[in-house]
Amino acid sequence: MTPSWSPPAGSGITIREVAANGRVFEVAEAGSGDHLILCLHGFPELNFSWRYQMPLLAEMGYRVWAPNQRGYGASSRPKGVAAYRADQIVEDAAALFDASGAKKLTLMAHDWGGAIAWLFAIWKTRPIERLVVMNLPHPACFAEALKHGPQRKRSWYIAFFQLPFLPEWSLGRNDAQGIRDAFRGMAVDKSRFPDAVLDVYAKAAQRPGALTAMINWYRAALRNRGAMETGDGKVDVPTLIVWGEEDKALGLETLNGTDRYVKDLTIRRLPGVSHWVQQEAPEAVNEIITAWLPRAAG
Repeated sequence: MTPSWSPPAGSGITIREVAANGRVFEVAEAGSGDHLILCLHGFPELNFSWRYQMPLLAEMGYRVWAPNQRGYGASSRPKGVAAYRADQIVEDAAALFDASGAKKLTLMAHDWGGAIAWLFAIWKTRPIERLVVMNLPHPACFAEALKHGPQRKRSWYIAFFQLPFLPEWSLGRNDAQGIRDAFRGMAVDKSRFPDAVLDVYAKAAQRPGALTAMINWYRAALRNRGAMETGDGKVDVPTLIVWGEEDKALGLETLNGTDRYVKDLTIRRLPGVSHWVQQEAPEAVNEIITAWLPRAAG
């Protein structure tokens, strides 16, 4: 396995290969102990997106695994749209927890990873202690927002991603300039996305078959809507939502009604911060995490 990135010396982060759910995952790991925090990245990211949070969580006494989810980086890249159904990706997360041997699980997630984490919690796929989701609304709230023009307009790219070949060409041409633009173009503080950071994402996206796999998450979501059925949508664990308010893809109105589904809910909004909240404002995000998440017992 050729890792997607090299953790900096002194970060306490290592990269390893983990077999789970019949696949192989490139996992960034930090810390130790029986309480695992599984960090799930979004599109078009990598486990690299959690580089600022992993050392903090390890210092708080947690064992942290941040996998490159299926299709990303050096993780398994199965063929076909159906392989990227949400229910299968939720099973990846469950299998990774099982493979870790940990006794307790907390989920921390962003963007598409947040959708997987919400479903994991709603379906009670495994018992979890807490849920942290960044810039991805509860599925029922997102579905409601999509009935209205503003969010439908923001989500135009989901329809574009249903096309064959063209999305891959658009994002991958000119040294994956489309991937680079997704980060720097949406960011408010563009200094957080220097060329060295964008290179990591661009190179990973240019691995053979990677862009098709990444976009297949969106294709599978529309073609297999039953794989994202939420029932009553109830989440019965303490839940923290961290939200960068300058999100060009998801409006603030997508948060409306979350308290109907989550009894123990905390929302922390960060003005002047984009969708890439944990990378663009890591100091503020880490402060929020430190205040809300208890240190691991033992």
